[in-house]
Parts: sequence; structure tokens; C-alpha cells
Amino acid sequence: MDHQPFFKRGPSPVARLAFFGLLSIALMATDAHFNQLALLRQGVGLVLHPLQQIANSPLTLSRRASEFFVTQSQLAEENARLRQQQLGHAMQLQLNQSLQAENAHLRRLLSTREGLTHRATTVEVMSAGRDPFSRRIIADKGSTNGIQPGQAAIDDKGLVGQVTRVQLLSSEITLITDKGQAVPVEVVRNGLRAIAFGHGRNNALELAFMPVNMDIQNGDQLITSGIDGTYPRGVPVAVVSQIERNGGTPFARITCTPSAGMDRYRSLLIISVGESAPEKQAKRAK
Repeated sequence: MDHQPFFKRGPSPVARLAFFGLLSIALMATDAHFNQLALLRQGVGLVLHPLQQIANSPLTLSRRASEFFVTQSQLAEENARLRQQQLGHAMQLQLNQSLQAENAHLRRLLSTREGLTHRATTVEVMSAGRDPFSRRIIADKGSTNGIQPGQAAIDDKGLVGQVTRVQLLSSEITLITDKGQAVPVEVVRNGLRAIAFGHGRNNALELAFMPVNMDIQNGDQLITSGIDGTYPRGVPVAVVSQIERNGGTPFARITCTPSAGMDRYRSLLIISVGESAPEKQAKRAK
């Protein structure tokens, strides 16, 4: 008994291969000679374009992700470099500003030195004193440079203090704001004389034992009177900043602000009242 297939197979595979092979050759020959399949290719390309996009999407996403992370890394490195460069420029700017301020201070100090009639020695401030209860600084020159105890220290603004201790290569300067310091002063406006004592804190001075009816006002400028022989006459000392008059006490409480830069000095002049500058002595001799 013969078994018949349920479905008809149709042409054999060899016949199919031969048919489609001949069809392909005919289409290629027709397209090569007559260019009749361009429109068909465009249509097929248009239909297959979404499939190509879908097929290429994993590679495209991978490439874009790689570019994203590379770009982020480059941006982070660039930001770090620019931040470091900005910090360097800021530090350089601050250094330049500091140098400009120091140069201006030195020029003013030189101008002050040229205007003095006494011998002056320029010193650099190395550090503050070790005693927290006193107002002292340490300068970089001592007895080998002619510094002696009792000499006055000034800056370009006014009186800073007095040399109280001298070593071979350094010296100690007690500021006028120290509680143990007293400076004979004179009011520029009316010539009134007084004694300015260091307040010991807050970088202030105080005029002690001044009667409540004394002619003194806020803003009056105080200069050294020179009567003690330690400080030369005419050096700015302080400006009157506050006056408290109480009828119940015979003396007024007068607070003054120092003219010199108590916390801003880098270079100072040490002067001696008893010694004149050599060049000025030569001019006077002529």
C-alpha cells in the first residue's frame, strides 16, 4: 500500500535554486543595462531602515555610553585642573598684594627716615613676645648694630614703643600700649601736656589724671612732647577717641587710639634722641 504525503511538496530544492538563481541573474542584468530597479532598492531600503536602526542600536548605545563616560572624566579632570590653576592665581594675587603693601610701607618708612633729625636704624620684626600679659615684640637687630635700651621705635604712622632689652643680635621692644608704658604727650590743637599710659589690652592708650574741665576733645591728635629725653618731640602718638566726664569724680576718663599700626608693622625705625644722623651732621657742619 502506497503512502501519499499529506501536503504536496511542489518543486524540488534543486529546481528552486535554479529558478531563483536565474531570476537573480536576470534582475542584475536588467538593472545593469536599464537601471530599472533603483526605485525598488529605495523602497526596500526605506522599509529595512528601521530594522537596521534596531540592529545597530546596541552598538550605538555602547559607543554613546563610552563617549559619555570619557567626556565626564575629561570634564572632571579639566575642572580639577582649572580649580587648581585658580587657587594658584589667587595665591599669587594675594602675594602680589602683600608685596605691594609691604613696598608701600617701606617707601613711607624711608621717607620718614629721611625726615628725621636723629640717627635711625631699620629693623625687621621677627615675632611677638612670649609673655601673653605684655605687649612686646622682638626685632632682628641688637647691640652689634648699635641698638641700646631706651631708644624709641617708630613706623611711618607714629610711635610704636621703646627698646627695653637688647641682645647681641636681637632686641625687645615694649609697645606703648603695654600697661607699664607711659609716654609724655602734647595736644596739637592747644599745646596741652599730659601722660599717655598703655591700656594693656584692646590696643588703646589712656590719658590719666585729666580734670573733667580740661580743654580736650574727641579727635585731638597727640604727639610726643619730648620733655622726658627718650622720645623725640613731634612724633604722632595717638588720637583721642572717647571722653567720659562724670561729675562724681574729679578726673575724666580719656581713651585714645594709637596712630601707629600696632598689629600691622613689618619694619620699624629705632631712633635715638641723643644722636643725630651723620649726613645731617655733615650738612650742618657745612
